[in-house]
Amino acid sequence: MDIAQHIALIDELCLRPFPAEHGPSDGCTGAPGHFVAVLRSSHGLRADGPAERAVTVERYEEYRDALYERLAPRWGETDPWNLQTVLLRTEREEIPEPWAGLSARARVACLWEVEGTGRWVALAVTDRDGTDEVRLLAVVTREAPP
Repeated sequence: MDIAQHIALIDELCLRPFPAEHGPSDGCTGAPGHFVAVLRSSHGLRADGPAERAVTVERYEEYRDALYERLAPRWGETDPWNLQTVLLRTEREEIPEPWAGLSARARVACLWEVEGTGRWVALAVTDRDGTDEVRLLAVVTREAPP
């Protein structure tokens, strides 16, 4: 998929009804109140060295930033959202999904409240777990960020 297709998917998820249960949902994972779409995923990176992983993370961050550049004129410019603070808060309070899971997997996200939809969109590169694949995720949720 290219940037235009990814933006079309995000737009669709901003309008699609949320599923009643957790599970696959037309190209993404759905749960009550949110969708998580994998826009890009590394393959076999778990076995590669840290240098290859760092290059992949950088490429995915550049792609996330390119998506941001296309979405910011529409939804507004925003500062990067530090997910480390959310992760630290999970130790002492209950953080709702999808935010708790996203903070456990990613360090920073681009975040917007999509006016007129009652939904939030986050774009994040999941790179916290060095034993897992690197992914670029689009999260669409009705749950406001904590």
